[in-house]
Amino acid sequence: MKQELKISNLIGEHVTLRPFCLPDITCEYVSWLNDIDVVRYSNQRFIRHTADTCREYLLSFANSTNMFLSVRRKSDDEAIGTMTAYVTLPHETVDIGIMIGNRAVWGQGMGQDAWGTLLDWFIEERRIRKATAGALRSNSAMIRIMEKSGMNLEATRVKHELQDGTPQDILYYSKFCHCK
Repeated sequence: MKQELKISNLIGEHVTLRPFCLPDITCEYVSWLNDIDVVRYSNQRFIRHTADTCREYLLSFANSTNMFLSVRRKSDDEAIGTMTAYVTLPHETVDIGIMIGNRAVWGQGMGQDAWGTLLDWFIEERRIRKATAGALRSNSAMIRIMEKSGMNLEATRVKHELQDGTPQDILYYSKFCHCK
């Protein structure tokens, strides 16, 4: 895999992905992280976020191969969410995550477009060997995104996390590059 992983912009059908930066830490962004519906399936629901905690998180990506991206609606460049990519170069793997924080765009295919755009970039352009992601079994929207993008169920951690007091399975999906 190529060592250079930094991107300027990735363009999808409906979204643009670009590196998340300090000016992206807005009141709206912080509110997404504190919105129980937005983070319902994420362990972010256990954290009270502030602009300071968001800056710390952003700075954790400095000098690493990992990426923190802003998901922006292509038509007006409005921020609608974020994505993370945790890259392990020695193994040529990436673990991807997404949060579409702007609830007004839910159900419009923006998450699917962002997911497919980043996944395709890693597999087709960067020749990553394997991409992975996980979701609670109850997160049907995320499971649809992963399956629609060609990821396959790889493993299940049975009753691994609690959601509203109910044990939930975590489903792990993967997609391999067939370029090697």
